[in-house]
Amino acid sequence: QTVAKHSDRGWTIEQQHREAEIYIEHANATINSSLFLAGARAGLPDNLIMELADIYGHVIDFVYEIREGDQFIVTFEKRYLDGEFIEYGNILAAEFINAGESFVAVRYTDTEGDTGYYDQNGVSLRKAFLRAPLNFRRISSNFKLARKHPILGKMRAHKGTDYAASTGTPIYAAGDGKITFRGTKGGYGRTVIIKHGNSIETRYAHLSRYGKFKSGQKVKQGQVIGYVGMSGLATGPHLHYEFIVSGVHRNPRTILEKLPKAKSLPRGEIARFEPIAQPLIASLSAQRSNAELAFQNTTTR
Repeated sequence: QTVAKHSDRGWTIEQQHREAEIYIEHANATINSSLFLAGARAGLPDNLIMELADIYGHVIDFVYEIREGDQFIVTFEKRYLDGEFIEYGNILAAEFINAGESFVAVRYTDTEGDTGYYDQNGVSLRKAFLRAPLNFRRISSNFKLARKHPILGKMRAHKGTDYAASTGTPIYAAGDGKITFRGTKGGYGRTVIIKHGNSIETRYAHLSRYGKFKSGQKVKQGQVIGYVGMSGLATGPHLHYEFIVSGVHRNPRTILEKLPKAKSLPRGEIARFEPIAQPLIASLSAQRSNAELAFQNTTTR
């Protein structure tokens, strides 16, 4: 806030910084059709619903694994200044029940200043690779050893997964790595290739345009490397995504289960994590009990 003050020496301008008050609130919902509709019914804004999807995007496939009757509970911040609501803050904790299995997420910032979401045992929900490198409508073509090419009409191996999405949809780096190629590659059209360590490579093809990262630059998981298009040999806008391990093409939809699991917090961090996590998890449990009781009351009336 800028404040003007007058004195014998004239006017002076001062910047006064006021801290927002943070209130903790909860929301819960049962999914009937989609995560977004359920979140909207629970009163969550779009950005928090997107954040919830990002938190669980490594462990739940929101296109193929969501079931009617799945539930979620979210503990989040709302910020106020002088009694006026100004913005939503962070998701502090959440529980997602998918097909009867509970997934807890707690926000934690470690001693290095890195923030992430962890389960009740301090295991990161973030995996080495994203389940899918974009928000897609559907899979238009799966990984197959042989299929008829839609344009060439010849039988050939389809060594990746095609994700149908609107032109311009952002494409994310599936994992941390280094861009080794950014350019046009025959029928693939505009293509980006990322090297992850010594043995893993991911390829992203048919882009409409590239992100800001150039060949030779390092990228972090989730950073935008390009946008969906239909450059090269393509019948419609989609991302062709390949996952290569030690020179061998693998099915991007199944290989992740065979890769190293998520990392746990080291022992020293666990000692800091537990006092933060335990009350948040207890609060989630209480909210779930309240939601179940409310549901029982409505069904017995």
